[in-house]
Amino acid sequence: MNERNHAYIGRYNNRALYPLVDNKLVGKQLAIDAGIAVPQLLHVVRTQHEAMSLRPWLEQWSEFVIKPAKGSGGKGILVVTGRDGDRWLRVDGYPLSLDDIERHVSNTLGGLYSLGGNTDCAMIESLVQADPVFESFSYGGVPDIRTVVFQGYPVMAMVRLTTARSGGKANLHQGAVGVGLDLAHGTALSAVQMDHPISSHPDTGNAFANLQVPGWSRVLELSASCFEMTGLGYIGVDIVLDRERGPLILELNARPGLAIQIANNRGLLPRLRHVEALGSLHSRPQERVDYVRSTFTAAAEGAEALTR
Repeated sequence: MNERNHAYIGRYNNRALYPLVDNKLVGKQLAIDAGIAVPQLLHVVRTQHEAMSLRPWLEQWSEFVIKPAKGSGGKGILVVTGRDGDRWLRVDGYPLSLDDIERHVSNTLGGLYSLGGNTDCAMIESLVQADPVFESFSYGGVPDIRTVVFQGYPVMAMVRLTTARSGGKANLHQGAVGVGLDLAHGTALSAVQMDHPISSHPDTGNAFANLQVPGWSRVLELSASCFEMTGLGYIGVDIVLDRERGPLILELNARPGLAIQIANNRGLLPRLRHVEALGSLHSRPQERVDYVRSTFTAAAEGAEALTR
């Protein structure tokens, strides 16, 4: 972790650019301006007065997600999946009153979930309708794909699958499953839950060996394009697959965690050094994607995929 912080994040990420990704609202607008697809932004709450006057807005929607703009680690994300009379239903079916939602938004503004406890704003986004390809590999939520991108090259990827233990959130620290992906084809290599190897989903029982991400080339190209969009040399890119709109950029992270190595059962460092040793960088995202798909693969590196 120290080497990641000093040799890569510190060296390749200009701190002046951190607000582009540390603030999810700023990052979303950046992606929109660049023509990159993201979940629809429905509303932004910036003041406590607005937080206590949400009913007219909330009455319009039965499904939505509330996020702190400066949150991290999945904290403070409230996923609402339906209505039951005058109450909204959380992703786990728990009913929420208007007071419950207003209190959550008020806590968000006060910085309860933000980096450093700083004051924040609350983003209300449309709920992603997950691609059915993941229905048998997730439980009660929307999985996402995390890619680590170095100098514009997607060097490692995993899919984070929701579980009952994670409360329907795609957060590994809360109990989601991380499945390492072969960069060539988007197929499963190995999987972990709470850092322990597993071969099938703990709730659905389906074997990860049968998992393959559709539209894989497009997923990698979206990830690679975030280099030009942000100017950051070392970033984590989170993508969700919407059944109607396809791949959407969920958020970016200037300090992506290292659990992706455990999910892939291999280290990042050799791939990072490989990119550093290139004589010149490929100028276009698709060229960089083609390069990593032929270079950083299970076959090329001698890894064995999950047994089918």
